[in-house]
Amino acid sequence: RYEEREDFAVVMQPFFRNTLLPLDSNGKPDLSFFAADCFHLSARGYAEMAAALWNNMLEPVGAKQTYNNFTHDRSKLKCPNPERPFLFTLRNSGFRDSDLSLEEAEPSVPYWAVIVAALAGALLGSL
Repeated sequence: RYEEREDFAVVMQPFFRNTLLPLDSNGKPDLSFFAADCFHLSARGYAEMAAALWNNMLEPVGAKQTYNNFTHDRSKLKCPNPERPFLFTLRNSGFRDSDLSLEEAEPSVPYWAVIVAALAGALLGSL
């Protein structure tokens, strides 16, 4: 949809696609990554996700990491380099003139279903 735009890009960041539940030293889920409800992330969990998202944005399309290893190590943060000091998009990753085609396909979920789901979630959450 936005492939031809010069001023806007949408890039999927797949860092959470193959992420596994972090485990503690006993092989049980490490609850320090989760809030008290065991569903939402804690500050530590959000910090890990933010680092993974940042790293994904600095990786070229087609070579993005699809997992998060939960190492809690700041040295794993990537930095822009002088040769490529930007966030990667389809165009600046070298796919603009390649065989990769982003054919316009019918969305798998109608746009109105997302709105209905969001409203239903807000209503349930308020109850």
